[in-house]
Amino acid sequence: MRTIEGVNIEGKRVLVRCGFDIPMDEQGNILDDKRIKESLPTIQYLSSKKARIILMGHNGRPKGKVISNLSMDPIAKRLSSLLQRPVLKLNDCVGSQVESKVRQMAPGDIILLENLRFHAEEQNSDLSFARQLASLADLFVQDAYNNAHHSDVSMVLIPKFIPSYAGLSLAKELKYMQQLTLNPNRPYLAIIGGAKGEKLPVIKNLLNKVDKIIIGGVIANTLLKAKGVDIAKSKFDPETLEVAKEFMDNEKILLPVDVLVGDKWDVNTEAQVADLNTIPKSSMILDIGPQTIVEYKALLQTAKTIVWCGPIGAFELPEFRAGTKALAECLASLKATTIIGGGDSADAIDQFGLADKMTHVSVGGGATLAVLEGKELPAIKALEESEKVFG
Repeated sequence: MRTIEGVNIEGKRVLVRCGFDIPMDEQGNILDDKRIKESLPTIQYLSSKKARIILMGHNGRPKGKVISNLSMDPIAKRLSSLLQRPVLKLNDCVGSQVESKVRQMAPGDIILLENLRFHAEEQNSDLSFARQLASLADLFVQDAYNNAHHSDVSMVLIPKFIPSYAGLSLAKELKYMQQLTLNPNRPYLAIIGGAKGEKLPVIKNLLNKVDKIIIGGVIANTLLKAKGVDIAKSKFDPETLEVAKEFMDNEKILLPVDVLVGDKWDVNTEAQVADLNTIPKSSMILDIGPQTIVEYKALLQTAKTIVWCGPIGAFELPEFRAGTKALAECLASLKATTIIGGGDSADAIDQFGLADKMTHVSVGGGATLAVLEGKELPAIKALEESEKVFG
């Protein structure tokens, strides 16, 4: 895939799709700027080549309505601070005023367009909207890996109209995903946790790729229930229970042998160790138990490649973060390739202060899951098609 590096961009208008979907509080204050920081290498590269830089992205789910606390204003302010140069935030992403401001840009200037999803067309495959966005620039750079599994206009239709390239952040993410999918060093292990039932198709696909899969979280509860374990009041995914029965006895899958339980999901809940035959009727599984930690860590120490998607327990609760933290510390001590698949698992790694001990911490949980499930990323396909058209 073509990246923007090496392309003649001096003085050209370059439209960059960034992954600015970030957590904010109700007042619009940024809670985590990791994805903003991920955009910096591409922006700084374009700036060094004296391009006219037009940034765009979405935040939240405004569904075509203008919602003030989902505006890109805080992102522009944080970008200006990180880049130590002004970023001009516009009040829309298309229209005559936007076009006028773009025409006035000098080489090196940076503009940030307003939230793309303030226009319903962004999520409705609107070719006219794509043309309007594409008309702002000479070139397009896709750098939003965390949105690459979506088919929004700015992800898949703009490359039909102007030459398009991968940004530096996207290229980095894809390099590590290729390590997982093409020829990983073995033994290759996956850790799958969290609560989303959609991870079962990921597990099913990974069974043909990995040597072992360590399971935790609500996913483990679903598989344990499928095996006939009485999980008491534990959360599980009823919609995927039948799917779980298809592969619950696969020898590659490792499930907890003991668990930590509590009477409710609450910061004040006390933890109690239970084996799978003695889970109290009034309790719910909230973490893996000490014996499971020992067994999981022993297996991880044999691996040369590890991918982790989803916390292994309710790490948000002080009494139930031991499993997630123990596995994170284990990975941090290994010489293996360790790739954290974004989302809550990346948040956990950050909270434990171990991000710099991992080979790679992805910014795209949903995109990584799509890759591991064997799906094609629409945004990547769009770049490949653009290369065929524009050469």
